[in-house]
Amino acid sequence: MAVTMADITKLRQMSGAGMMDCKKALEESGNDIDKAMEIIRKKGQAVAAKRSDREASEGCVLAKADGNFAATIALKCETDFVANNADFVKLTQEILDLAVAKRCATLEEVKALPMGNGTVQDAVVDRSGITGEKMELDGYMTIEAEYTTVYNHQGKNQLCTIVGLNKVEEAAGKRIAMQVAAMSPIAIDEDGVSEEVKNAEIAVAVEKTKAEQVQKAVEAALKKAGINPAHVDSEDHMESNMAKGWITAEDVAKAKEIIATVSAEKAANLPEAMIQNIAKGRLAKFLKEVCLLNQEDIMEAKKTVREVLKEIDADLKVVAFKRFTLRAE
Repeated sequence: MAVTMADITKLRQMSGAGMMDCKKALEESGNDIDKAMEIIRKKGQAVAAKRSDREASEGCVLAKADGNFAATIALKCETDFVANNADFVKLTQEILDLAVAKRCATLEEVKALPMGNGTVQDAVVDRSGITGEKMELDGYMTIEAEYTTVYNHQGKNQLCTIVGLNKVEEAAGKRIAMQVAAMSPIAIDEDGVSEEVKNAEIAVAVEKTKAEQVQKAVEAALKKAGINPAHVDSEDHMESNMAKGWITAEDVAKAKEIIATVSAEKAANLPEAMIQNIAKGRLAKFLKEVCLLNQEDIMEAKKTVREVLKEIDADLKVVAFKRFTLRAE
């Protein structure tokens, strides 16, 4: 039996595959729709296996809120051409709709959900066969709260946030979701930042402060000796500046001696109390930048998010938030 356009159209609607792929599958299956679907699915599996080592750095990120539950998910692919395809976005939305409806807690649960003639994971593999690109699900995150809301940054399906509040407050929820998208906090307040992160930040701050104090002492000593610190701040600069005639070989030798001597002396005599105080100040600055409630509100620059929420409703609280983006930041 000859393959008809009606058969091809039906198979395209069922599989989402291209016209020629559908025609070939129907011809190979003897015009059996079910067998043709299986051929297309196996092709998808073959493509997925072949491209498993490729990087899927593009994709579609979506978020959805349903009452007290909200979630994000990303369907990743290799190119923005595929990521912006309407069928690709539609598949991402359908997967997210299923996940939210079933209140899935993990990505593995999402992948195992029934979809079409198989599972969600099967549907992703099938789509991979249609587009010829590696595809994978990622970024599945959820929150539960009395009120949840979502934000898709600029509607571009690249960065999404979800926010949970302790009571229904639509305008405030959207504002917080936009704040999270723009400022990428890591916790609601200081209590949400682990001691491990705080200790690591203090350690970095201590080392940075020590290095700065030593550098100040070295620069002061170089200037006192009549040497411009900028001319001798690296071996490359020393070489190039000698070639330009800006400093002499004697200046370089003298500078190296000063740098070695002063660095060792200053490092051995740094005031510990001062170092710790400066490091604590840096930690406080870090916590202001990464804690949502401490951040400067993106809409009212002279107020913190905490102050803005209090003005809206003294009892309003952020319960949780999540943020997912495909872009390196």
